[in-house]
Amino acid sequence: MTRKIIVTSALPYANAPIHIGHLVEYLQTDIWVRFQKACGNTCYYFCADDTHGTPVMIRARSEGITSEQLIRRMHDRHVSDFAGFGISFDNYYTTHSEENRILSERIYAGAKQAGSIIQKTIQQAYDQQEQMWLPDRYIKGTCPRCKAPDQYGDSCDACGAHYQPTDMINPVSAVSGNPPVLKESVHYFFRLGDYDCLLYTSPSPRDRTRSR
Repeated sequence: MTRKIIVTSALPYANAPIHIGHLVEYLQTDIWVRFQKACGNTCYYFCADDTHGTPVMIRARSEGITSEQLIRRMHDRHVSDFAGFGISFDNYYTTHSEENRILSERIYAGAKQAGSIIQKTIQQAYDQQEQMWLPDRYIKGTCPRCKAPDQYGDSCDACGAHYQPTDMINPVSAVSGNPPVLKESVHYFFRLGDYDCLLYTSPSPRDRTRSR
């Protein structure tokens, strides 16, 4: 019996060219997809540029261009680089598309109508000089556990600890170098538990014997 398989990889940000770390994943995935197709399985390999996020905004601002201009340029560059390494997608697209906007809004509206979207007010780091909210990776400081300096706002490369940016010692913005302030903002959360599903795995021979 042939299988029907949909495959994707981690979406690269549209803020810079593809690097060797990307290629390790995409080459391995491409090999696996080719193997599945050679076995007669129906296998589609989809991927896209991730165009939404702070890295894209900061890169566009540093070049003095719009995010849309950067997104278009990087998409062409990514497609060219992947093709140069023989990586074959059934479709390589972009999250900055009308289709993605429509489908995302449809999913959000359905989840909200079902009561699966909730609002919470949280505290978040804010760079007053740059007038922007700071994601975890855009905050650096001293690890609260091992005291290693120059670590990211969510984890320490020295000891492997995971923490909140508010736990860091002497945090600074990775954008301006200034200490961030804490400000309250309203965030929307998806109640994933409303959509619990069972993952089926084939039982082992011992389990099959026991179930009889």
